[in-house]
Amino acid sequence: MTLTLISSFSQKLNPYFWYTHNATLLLALLLISTITLYTWLYFLKPKAQRLPPGPTGVPIFGNLLSLDPELHTYFLGLAQIYGPIFKLQLGRKLAIVLTSPSAAREVLKDHDVVFANRDVPAAGKAATYGGQDIAWTPYGAEWRMLRKVCVVKMLSNNTLDSVYDLRRSEVRRTVAYLKCRVGCAVSVGEQVFLGVMSVVTNMLWGGAVEGAEFREVVGDLTGLLGTPNVSDFFPALAWLDLQGVVKQVKVLASKLDVIFDRMIGERGEEKEGNKKDFLQFLLNLKDEAAADSKTPLTITHIKALLMDMVIGGSDTSSNTIEFAMVEMMQKPEVMRKVQEELEVVVGKEKMVEESHIHNLPYMQAVMKETLRLHPVLPLLVPHCPSETTTVAGYTVPKGSRVFVNVWAIHRDPSIWEKPLEFDPTRFLDVKYDFSGNDFNYFPFGSGRRMCAGIAMAERTVLYFLATLVHLFDWTVAPGDKLDASEKFGIVLKKKIPLVAIPTPRWSNPDLYKSN
Repeated sequence: MTLTLISSFSQKLNPYFWYTHNATLLLALLLISTITLYTWLYFLKPKAQRLPPGPTGVPIFGNLLSLDPELHTYFLGLAQIYGPIFKLQLGRKLAIVLTSPSAAREVLKDHDVVFANRDVPAAGKAATYGGQDIAWTPYGAEWRMLRKVCVVKMLSNNTLDSVYDLRRSEVRRTVAYLKCRVGCAVSVGEQVFLGVMSVVTNMLWGGAVEGAEFREVVGDLTGLLGTPNVSDFFPALAWLDLQGVVKQVKVLASKLDVIFDRMIGERGEEKEGNKKDFLQFLLNLKDEAAADSKTPLTITHIKALLMDMVIGGSDTSSNTIEFAMVEMMQKPEVMRKVQEELEVVVGKEKMVEESHIHNLPYMQAVMKETLRLHPVLPLLVPHCPSETTTVAGYTVPKGSRVFVNVWAIHRDPSIWEKPLEFDPTRFLDVKYDFSGNDFNYFPFGSGRRMCAGIAMAERTVLYFLATLVHLFDWTVAPGDKLDASEKFGIVLKKKIPLVAIPTPRWSNPDLYKSN
């Protein structure tokens, strides 16, 4: 018995005996470990990002080499293949494009704070003193201060009312010039730009600038802001400025900066700041807030805001007026209805005043329809999420560049009846406005970062447009054709400038004098 016990004990000490008699236990432990690892990998560990679909790219460049210069139409074509939200790999930058009201709502309303930042392009930073303007400043206290200065104070209805005489004077000057060109072909876009630019600069600092050169500078700047730039797609190479975009922007911006410095310097030499223009308002505001504000308004902020107003308040409004003119000329029945409404509200042989505008519903519908077909910023200003977010069931990673193709949404046949037809009556029965609350129609954007100058744009466009069609009939030269085709840029332009011949509608010469 003793031998039996010893033999049994020795067998249990033998590793081979232990292994063979506990194989089932080992298999059970291995199976449990495998299941635990599988569970952690596929259920407990964060899941891989579910990015939106999109076209396959090539190494390093991604989809850069296949981009079409007309981005708004190119993106619409991709949306028809990949759906209302898709991705593009642009070098090192991931772009997400939205082409539906529901996806736009998620970004601009539901997750507004997350998407309230901008992916600032190198050209934008160079043009606005390092991005210290209202368009590119990161969301936060500084941006809120600038927004308050613009919307609540500088561009409020009360402030705009106070500088109406400046706007009226420049509109009258444009009318007088057109009267001198009766029977001759006129570049409508150029003349409207010069008039709008004079309106803007007079409101800014009470004086006009040299028009033709100024237009070239502003036009070149907006063109460069919309130019695809290697520095934005490969940030590590930004310091090289391989395309010279930043260098060109700095040269153009410096020309405007010289003007800003001169205007600010002249105010410093004056004993009393009694002028009623935006620059004096901003300088007074800077002095008032200097002592007690945690985020004071600085001279650099003021110059950056002036840059915004010059670039954003001139080219955009004049382009909208030019598109509206060509659309009305292509549909004489629309032009006739506008002129009939003006004759009833304003009166024959009388001048249009801004006070008439709110009584011109059809004229307002013309502006809305123009902005439906030709929104000023067809892709808005790109947004940039501050954290990874889910939109339309897909992952939108932190730091990606998000485009909202408002141009495509405004032409969506599932939303708009006969979407490619210019028909202002669609805005007479439906209460669309510029507030950005309806994601079928939001030409000025929506949410916290929507356009700050809507009130000024609405007044400028409607006042100019109403004056041009009330005082003149417009025709094109024999053999010329009307064309509303577009040229893509950060600001949408007419591909072929409108050249037309003005003919006075009324016999009273006082209507066509500059004063």
